[in-house]
Amino acid sequence: MQNQESKQAAFTLALASIQADLRAPKNQVNSFGGYRYRKCEDILEAVKPHLKEHGLVLTVTDDLVEVGGRHYVKAEARLTNSGGYGMATTAFAREADVRKGMEVAQSTGTASSYARKYALNGLLCIDDCRDADATNEHGKGDLVDPPKSTKADDVERLYTLLLKGPVSYTHLRA
Repeated sequence: MQNQESKQAAFTLALASIQADLRAPKNQVNSFGGYRYRKCEDILEAVKPHLKEHGLVLTVTDDLVEVGGRHYVKAEARLTNSGGYGMATTAFAREADVRKGMEVAQSTGTASSYARKYALNGLLCIDDCRDADATNEHGKGDLVDPPKSTKADDVERLYTLLLKGPVSYTHLRA
């Protein structure tokens, strides 16, 4: 029987391995806005082989909460090992005030998908800093794949640009 410290250590090593190795590319394309994104389902599909390899279980649950008269979906992503040790992250998303063409259930489902995706991002260390919400130009730019690799001079150039203030994709391509 493993003691509590070794159960925790085994879990931490497995989580670190998954966080380092997981690839969940943005394979979805918004044809209206012309940007790439990933769905919660894409993350779940990408992580399943890692869960099997490390003997971990991932659960994602929702809870509806009211804050200041607004309805939010609180999603929790929880990863546990066979020894019972685990970790969880939560994320919130609120239902839209205006639901253009959506039923109430669709609005709740959309909020659930966002909250679940961001809870998974936090738990699995998926960087979404250039996600669809941050880069959406609604058709004003070309659909571009991210660079395949980063060179030291590219990092230095990016650092220099960032020090100057907000950076657009046009600046990065120059």
